[in-house]
Amino acid sequence: MRLITYQSPTGPRAAGLNGDGSCVDLNSADRRVPHCIKKLLGQGDAGLRLAAEAARLGEPIAAEELVLLPLVPNPEKVICVGKNYAEHARETGSKPPDEPVFFSKFPSAVCGDGQPILLPPESNQVDYEAELVAVIGRGGRNIAQSRALEHVAGYCCGNDVSARDWQKGKPGGQWLLGKSFDSFAPIGPALVTADDIPDPQCLDIKLRLNGRVMQQSNTRLMIFSVAELIAYVSRVCTLSPGDL
Repeated sequence: MRLITYQSPTGPRAAGLNGDGSCVDLNSADRRVPHCIKKLLGQGDAGLRLAAEAARLGEPIAAEELVLLPLVPNPEKVICVGKNYAEHARETGSKPPDEPVFFSKFPSAVCGDGQPILLPPESNQVDYEAELVAVIGRGGRNIAQSRALEHVAGYCCGNDVSARDWQKGKPGGQWLLGKSFDSFAPIGPALVTADDIPDPQCLDIKLRLNGRVMQQSNTRLMIFSVAELIAYVSRVCTLSPGDL
């Protein structure tokens, strides 16, 4: 199943995206399904089953009529991992890390598919990185690696946009600010539920700029798997539904 968040006259609402390109407002189809995607994800598998049935039976809306919002409009946390591909680590002139290297973005950096990336006048070196985004469903802390993927509601595409001259050029480095300008975390367009992606470590990743392929890799080349990363970071902070 694929889920999106769109702008309605009353605010953001969760919808199911069907194979024919049509969408169904899930709460309108079944009042038991929350209109807020974070609340829906927090209901776990039971909520997703209701959502799938609502998407199948509800009144379709043409997708082209909708304004897409960030898949999770207000995530509590945006947790990122640096140097998690050996090739990328080499590109930065560093050896692959022995432990995951985490950083974060402000949630206000998140924007939706098709929304413009705002180039800040304060930076002359804005860069891109295509990423796999895991969206947390069931929250938790001290999650075992063997059970970590049970806490993932689904996956989506992401772009880790950076102002490199802030990230690396400012005294001491400004990783948080250099990666947190407004619109520097596009995600979407849809969340693909985890039942449709049994193994997140075999997904192709490709980024095009003006039609030209600039990045191409596969998640099997990650140094630390999605499960390892969830287990590691949950030792420090409690993960919540909708965390990215």
